[in-house]
Amino acid sequence: MTLRVIEAQTGENPVATIIIMHGLGADGRDFVPIAEQLDLSSIGPVRFLFPYAPVIPVTINGGMEMPAWYDIMAADLVRREDDAGLRKSQAAIEELIAHEKSRGIPASRIVIAGFSQGCAMAFMVGLRHAEALAGIVGMSGYLPLAALTAAERSPSSQKVPVFMGHGRRDGVVVLDRATASRDALQALGYAVEWHDYPMEHSVCPEEVADLEAWLQRVLA
Repeated sequence: MTLRVIEAQTGENPVATIIIMHGLGADGRDFVPIAEQLDLSSIGPVRFLFPYAPVIPVTINGGMEMPAWYDIMAADLVRREDDAGLRKSQAAIEELIAHEKSRGIPASRIVIAGFSQGCAMAFMVGLRHAEALAGIVGMSGYLPLAALTAAERSPSSQKVPVFMGHGRRDGVVVLDRATASRDALQALGYAVEWHDYPMEHSVCPEEVADLEAWLQRVLA
């Protein structure tokens, strides 16, 4: 599976790449405006990649076809997980990382980020990638296949910093699901910077500001 991707650069000869994955039913354009709000000029030119999820039937939505990184089978998100779908999208995102490496951006200068389902994919890929990435960003999402993470994670991922942001009024991925994911990652020794905000299943200006500061640190 080769993903359709929107690509944008803040200047010539980028020194880092940020891959941002959208949520269920959205597309690659969803996070372009938010990325445009980030001031990363202190880092140097940055390349942004906004991949489109494949269009697949989604069980929880009556089998309707829509952009989705994997199937959602139950409202609690984790009782029945689409292992095969998660791994198929993981492989496709790994292709994007490999392409960035071929263009001269090392793994240590690549941040993988996502919102909701995209957050789950950021964890799915970032924790299993053979080399340590610059960082993992999870917005309004959760850790997929949590019971398998300890066994499947790459030893190199242990030192990868993690940013998590979540809405306290989120009715799609409830706050308890996110905090359980945070706690599981911290129990495995990951350095998680956690933020919660008075919002629903969304992104707010405060989160964008916190993410900007975090990115400036991990890509400094």
